[in-house]
Amino acid sequence: MGSMNYANQQIRYADLRQNLAVDQTDRFVPINLRQSGPTQVELLISTRVRKSPYWHLSMEAGCWRATIYNRVYHPRGYVRPEDGGAMVEYDALVNHVTMWNVAVERQIMVKGPDAESFVDYVITRNAALIKPMHAKYVILCNADGGILNDPVLLRVSEDEFWFSLADSDLELWLRGVNHDHKFDVSIAEIDVAPVQIQGPKSEALMIDLFGEEIREIPYYGLMNGIVRGHDVVISQSGFTGEKGYEIYLKDATLYAEDLWYSVLEAGEKHNLMVIAPAHHRRIAAGILSYGQDMDCETSPFQCNLAYQVPRKKNRNYIGKDRLDQIRAQIDAGEAPFKLGMVGLTFGGEPVTDYANDFWLVKSSTTEEAVGYVTSPWYSPELETNIALAYVPWTGRDVGEEYRIALPEEYAGNAADYTVDARVVEVPFRPSVNPNIREVVHGRGKDHAD
Repeated sequence: MGSMNYANQQIRYADLRQNLAVDQTDRFVPINLRQSGPTQVELLISTRVRKSPYWHLSMEAGCWRATIYNRVYHPRGYVRPEDGGAMVEYDALVNHVTMWNVAVERQIMVKGPDAESFVDYVITRNAALIKPMHAKYVILCNADGGILNDPVLLRVSEDEFWFSLADSDLELWLRGVNHDHKFDVSIAEIDVAPVQIQGPKSEALMIDLFGEEIREIPYYGLMNGIVRGHDVVISQSGFTGEKGYEIYLKDATLYAEDLWYSVLEAGEKHNLMVIAPAHHRRIAAGILSYGQDMDCETSPFQCNLAYQVPRKKNRNYIGKDRLDQIRAQIDAGEAPFKLGMVGLTFGGEPVTDYANDFWLVKSSTTEEAVGYVTSPWYSPELETNIALAYVPWTGRDVGEEYRIALPEEYAGNAADYTVDARVVEVPFRPSVNPNIREVVHGRGKDHAD
């Protein structure tokens, strides 16, 4: 891009302003609602950001774009737009089987005699209910009840847990919580890196790799395995609503190629494709993405994670007092937040790639911006665009109507670039393994643990 064009682009960008109509007065740092669209920049590859053990293998598999997640380079596209892009990857996921490089899910080990007590203090759910060789999706909150991370928590033994992280640096938080060594535990990142095997043929591929024992792993169950002489931990879990597994390779820095090529070899007859994490499918399942759908100023009651805050956990944990206060407000019919998350269906051209901005949600009557979209995509099965979005707390009922301001490429024939949107139930379509959120099914409801 020449310097003259770059200067012209900068002048146009400088005219953009943060939208002030969306009421974010209950946040310290508002969500950035400047609609800049795509910007022509190149990701700098340097030694300041970590390359995961599988990074070079993703390059070999055709990765053409990436982002940074947990201070690690993260592959986010293999099929180029001219060849069908992310929707080709989606087809492989829902019809065949896929492998994802998700080594950015850094593994933080908590180990020692007080491991269960410490974990119980930092998560909202009941750690004692997670038996050895089982896992749970959990959240950790700060004292204000804001979500710090939503990892998968693996209990690999009685005295050892692994936090498989979402996109925030939790190791420093855990070390800070235990700065006075009140809990007899060691806390450290370990050289374990996962890949995800996702799709309807994932079980068949995993049986070829690890044997019939795979069939016995329950949802969020764990199993030890060996690949080319190297130890792995297997879980039945993943960032989709499809059947899937995660393979956690120990000493991954040393043995990444052995696992990667073994999966590729076993996957040939199952039509395996290496793809990026499938945000189109996780949106349909109502699965949230940290930093995109929530952050440390978001309460679990705000984003359909109320089930993560059980009424029956009487032991103290970080954030409990504030979360109990919020629950009491909701039970009393009060509105503790300006905005709350909903699912939307909306018109326009099919959204077939990541959104560059948090698109504005507008009132259907006044056209004033009242909220914003966090995660939009097109659902081929539902034949409509779908999205997770924040709208006014009092306007979250199914059937509520809004308008969404789309970028020109998706607006279709809409003269003002806005299209109709409607609040619908989440998940948008069922998962192979419904999680507790789907079973509980409803805002503000709780789960027993």
